[in-house]
Formats: sequence, structure tokens, C-alpha cells
Amino acid sequence: MAVVKSETDQFIAQICFHYLRFTVHDLQFTVHEQVMSAKLSVIFYIILCLEIGIVLALLPWIPQGTLGLSDWGNNYFLLYAARKTGMHGLQAVVASGWMRGAVTGVGLLNIGIAFWEIFHFRQTVRTLEQSTELPSSPKKDVADAKNAAKAIPLSHHERPDDLPDNAGN
Repeated sequence: MAVVKSETDQFIAQICFHYLRFTVHDLQFTVHEQVMSAKLSVIFYIILCLEIGIVLALLPWIPQGTLGLSDWGNNYFLLYAARKTGMHGLQAVVASGWMRGAVTGVGLLNIGIAFWEIFHFRQTVRTLEQSTELPSSPKKDVADAKNAAKAIPLSHHERPDDLPDNAGN
């Protein structure tokens, strides 16, 4: 029995097929946006590491009054915290050269991380792209559905390794 369709029905069917066939995942711009997003994420991470590294490396050694900053050991918040907690030795510990050196070391570590990310920029972007890949494509889902149709037909309560009499014999 042949079904005869009018031209408008065929046109509507073609439009529906066109719009239902393509999904957001199939569009080209999503791939470019994903690449750009990964690149921007790495660039912002590099800038953040550089900023934190420079501040932590230089701040403990800036003399009092430079740029309107107080001395590292005479910080208002440090004095306030030392008084409120009753730990008056906290100011001496923070003002010591050991603590300044440790904070500077963390700053240099951040600067080192930033330069490592700069030198390995492409590798990091590739890794980010792979970790944020979109879920499987519709073509793969159709192939999985075809493979599922080829599965072994079993009754609702039968397992593939069970013998027909379920006695294990």
C-alpha cells in the first residue's frame, strides 16, 4: 500500500528531518568555543599565578611607607589579630626573616608555575579540551542501539550463565 503525500507534506517532513537530525553538539561553533574557552582559562590561570607570585615575592621586602604600605611586621591586621588572640609572639614570628623568606619562596613558586604554563601552553589547552569533551555523538548512540538489539534474548529472570534447569548441573 503506497502512501501518497502532497508537496507541502513532503516539504514539512524535510524541514522536520533537517531540524531533528542536527543537534547542538553537531554544530561547528561549539568546537571553536570549547577551544577558545580552554585557551582563555589557561591564559587567566597564567595571569593569576604571575600576579600572586609577584605580590608574595615582593610584599614582605617593601620598606615602610613605600606605595602607602606599612612594614610587613607592623601590619594593622596582624597587630589586631595578635591582640585579640593573645598571641603577642605572632608579630615577631611574622616579622622574622624566616617567615619573609617562606612567603617569598611561595611567590617564586607561583612565578615558576606561571612560566611552566607559558612554556607548556598547547599541552595544557589540549588536556583541558580532552577533559571537557562533549558526550558521545548521536551516531555513536545509534551504533550502540544496534549492538544492543543484537544482544542475547533472555527471559526476564534468566541470567546468561544459568543453565536451563537453574540447578547448576
